[in-house]
Amino acid sequence: MPNEEVTDLLIAYGEGDADALGQLVPLLYDDLRRLAHYQLSKGRRGATLDTTALVHETYLKLVDQTKVDAANRAHFLAIAARAMRQVLVDYARAKYALKRGEGRRPVVLDKLQLGVREQVEFLLALDTALDRLRKANSRLAAVFECRYFGGMTDQETADSLGVARRTTQRDWMKSKAWRRTELER
Repeated sequence: MPNEEVTDLLIAYGEGDADALGQLVPLLYDDLRRLAHYQLSKGRRGATLDTTALVHETYLKLVDQTKVDAANRAHFLAIAARAMRQVLVDYARAKYALKRGEGRRPVVLDKLQLGVREQVEFLLALDTALDRLRKANSRLAAVFECRYFGGMTDQETADSLGVARRTTQRDWMKSKAWRRTELER
């Protein structure tokens, strides 16, 4: 795929051309599927979305945004990884709401269902912690999203954020420690 074509489409998309996203996604579809597969492979048993569905839901989320300013391919994939996380969190919230009742009769939970519930609760707690981290230090949150949710390498993360590789390595260590502290609360 020609990088110039991707760059031109990113510029057009950043300027509000919604059609550019429709042309961009097929060019980056394999990368988006890799991101989705990575996110879904992180032990989320019982997920209602598969790789293809997550990519498509992410596309719909990106189409709804009025303007996305992605500087390059890596930056766009970081934005897509964040959108995927948001899709998964939305699905987890909906699933958690269903598990809490919504007018249904109580059901005895087996071990598998408890595992799913714990995973949903972990994802929701992680989302809340990331929101707090973003308010305290947006770059640490961005590095965490790229690495944890996007499966990006140090260099890919650095490229997407426009910082040095060593900076992303330090930020990754800090953000993992912060996440551990937050989730132990």
